[in-house]
Amino acid sequence: MQKSLNLDPLSGFSNLRSNVDSIMRIGPSLLDAIARLAILATLCFLRASSQELHRGFEAAPKPSVSGFQPLLTDPTGNFSLSFLRVNGTRLALAVVHVPSSQPLWVADPPRPARWSDRSTRLSFNGSLVISDPSSGVFWSTGTDGDRVVLLNSSNLQVQKQSDGGGGTPVVVWQSFDFPADTLVENQNFTAAMSLTSSNGLYSMHMGSDFFALYANFGGDSDQMYWEHKALEAKAQVVDGAGAVYARVDPGGFIAMYQNGSVPVDVEAFNSFQKSIDSFLLLRLESDGNLKGYYWTGSTWATNYRAISGSCELPSPCGPYSLCSADGTCSCLDNRTEARPGLCSSAPGSGDFCGGGAGSGSGGFSVLRRVGVELPYKELMGYASVPSLDDCERACESNCSCWGAVYSNATRFCYTIDYPIQTLLEVTDETKIGYFKVKPAPAGKGKGYEVGFGVGVLMSVLIVVAVVAVVGLVGYRVWRRRRRGGLKGHLAGEDGLAAGPYKDLGSASFRSIELSSR
Repeated sequence: MQKSLNLDPLSGFSNLRSNVDSIMRIGPSLLDAIARLAILATLCFLRASSQELHRGFEAAPKPSVSGFQPLLTDPTGNFSLSFLRVNGTRLALAVVHVPSSQPLWVADPPRPARWSDRSTRLSFNGSLVISDPSSGVFWSTGTDGDRVVLLNSSNLQVQKQSDGGGGTPVVVWQSFDFPADTLVENQNFTAAMSLTSSNGLYSMHMGSDFFALYANFGGDSDQMYWEHKALEAKAQVVDGAGAVYARVDPGGFIAMYQNGSVPVDVEAFNSFQKSIDSFLLLRLESDGNLKGYYWTGSTWATNYRAISGSCELPSPCGPYSLCSADGTCSCLDNRTEARPGLCSSAPGSGDFCGGGAGSGSGGFSVLRRVGVELPYKELMGYASVPSLDDCERACESNCSCWGAVYSNATRFCYTIDYPIQTLLEVTDETKIGYFKVKPAPAGKGKGYEVGFGVGVLMSVLIVVAVVAVVGLVGYRVWRRRRRGGLKGHLAGEDGLAAGPYKDLGSASFRSIELSSR
């Protein structure tokens, strides 16, 4: 006898068995039926999780969970506050888009917590806290609330009941005020907030009448590499009338507002003024691009790109590299083939006045290159100097200057106060670059040289071995043919089939291609 399913604890799912039976009837294949059953099982699991957390709540990560472990769901079941397993052993607290398993918000503790059911705990006693007995508190909302709820907008809130308990709860903390790398529709983005890419290199901030993207390459300050100013077509930005903020609109655009409902600027997505009824988000990616997406029901479709060309990204080819008009990468030191991050082995610190080995007085050598340009020079400061020599001297005497680019046509000198990144390769030879290069650290340089030497030695040994094997095979074939005479020789010809040793179209033999970003 087949046991019936007991679904009483799962309110709203009393007809699950009939749904399962109908799925099995209409499913075009067994695999399709299994997939549908898995979706229903996930929904059951989510339904079983709470829709409110109250004081005294405590939860631990489960060892059997490989992805995310739901703790709290919104009323629609589209979003879940979950334990998120990161790189197998790390634990993150995240608001997850359930259909795609994509995190929309992630708590940002200064120290990562471990995925351990023995010690790590999430608790709520007025404040939502991630902790363990040995390491203490990893992250906390620092509040005195009465309950935690997840709204159908994906906004996680800690609320406090008003006096008497009959009024509207007061929001004492919400995840919408602390975005990670993502903004979702109807979420305000203010000057008090920032978006930070998952690798920590790039950020987005609001200005007085603009929002912009910045790169942290280790210089004295972050470098702006993309900016969008308010066009003020329908409303003007008024000084002293309040701060400007941005918001992703479900209509398919990101708008800037100051007061009221009339935007001071609208940046349209691809879905603008189209009947696409879907969830929208805006994410700062790890390559530095700001991208918009909408959920199709099965995947996230790209809806917007702030930066369209790969060479316009802050560092598509890595440090000390060039990006050509067709998007290919090369190194500043004339190595024709480059992979991101391999043109320079020692960025080091920005102090060029500390002495040390090297051809320069500050322990550095100099690399010059004709036909180069900075990709976002319009957003950089510059000085007008009479000559290239004056531009170079201005950088050479500056302890924090990594390089300079000079234009003989305009006499503009752009100094760079961060480790050299990707520059644009241009045909205009009046644009000349001057770059300081630190010597490779002893350990890293030796490692590279040893690795290179071992690689060469192994290559030589492999070639010698192949030649020896081919020679031995050839010698044996020659002896066999000599012994067998003409008949044996003809039989050998008929019996051997020509064929390649390896498929030359396989990944091992294909030339290296850089992915376009």
